[in-house]
Amino acid sequence: MDLILLLKALVLGLVEGLTEFLPISSTGHLILMGSLINFDGEESKVFDIVIQFGAILAICWEYRKRIKQVVWSLATEQITRRFVLNMIVASMPAIIIGLLFEKSIKALLFSPVPVAIMLIVGGIILLWVESAYRRRAFDMYRIRIQSIDELTIIDSLKVGLAQCLALIPGTSRSGAAIVGGMLTNLERCVATEFSFFLAIPLIFGATVYELIGAYDILGASDARLFTVGFIAAFASAFACVRWLLHYISTHDFTLFAWYRIFFGLFVLVISYCEGFKFNY
Repeated sequence: MDLILLLKALVLGLVEGLTEFLPISSTGHLILMGSLINFDGEESKVFDIVIQFGAILAICWEYRKRIKQVVWSLATEQITRRFVLNMIVASMPAIIIGLLFEKSIKALLFSPVPVAIMLIVGGIILLWVESAYRRRAFDMYRIRIQSIDELTIIDSLKVGLAQCLALIPGTSRSGAAIVGGMLTNLERCVATEFSFFLAIPLIFGATVYELIGAYDILGASDARLFTVGFIAAFASAFACVRWLLHYISTHDFTLFAWYRIFFGLFVLVISYCEGFKFNY
């Protein structure tokens, strides 16, 4: 297999792992990077699914103790059943809307300019949410939700509805869930962890769904390409999640908001510069 192709797989795997759980849009970055390095077509769509699966396994490994506890106590613990129900409620809106509008979204919005616009819009929204969050911090009568186990069905539904915005490339699934959580009065760390857990059923489900649809174009020759991307995504996602949990214990998401805005503006500028054109 072409060494250049394997290097592309490595780069895209790293991009997926480093962006999947940050509020900066992994899908948007993959679209932009894939266009930049000329990695597109039907094979690239399957590849994206594989590396997303690698990233989500990193979350499963990071939270393996909690997942094991949920599995073993589901039949006996009310708090565990409520946690699972909250996950289902929060996941359903994105699943339903995704199934209904997936083809239209991919046809109209999976290109660099729409992604760049949503990066900018999402950055502005994130700045506004952080500002509102800080203002509410001085409200002594507002009690924040400080544990995932404290979420109600209504809280979960609100987060799930916010997460639907992530179906638009460039929005960020984790970012939409975190913003929805913070507006629902979750502590920043709780909103972030809940976004991690929500990624598990959504990405697992999307992986199975997409792989079934792409079965005919898979071949043995792709095994090394997919393996390189999968390992890169798993390793980088695991490192990124560990870093993010430490980072948000003392910082907010302002840095990511400004990154989105400047990166989106950069993409818009170079998209129209002569001699540097993205593939559409």
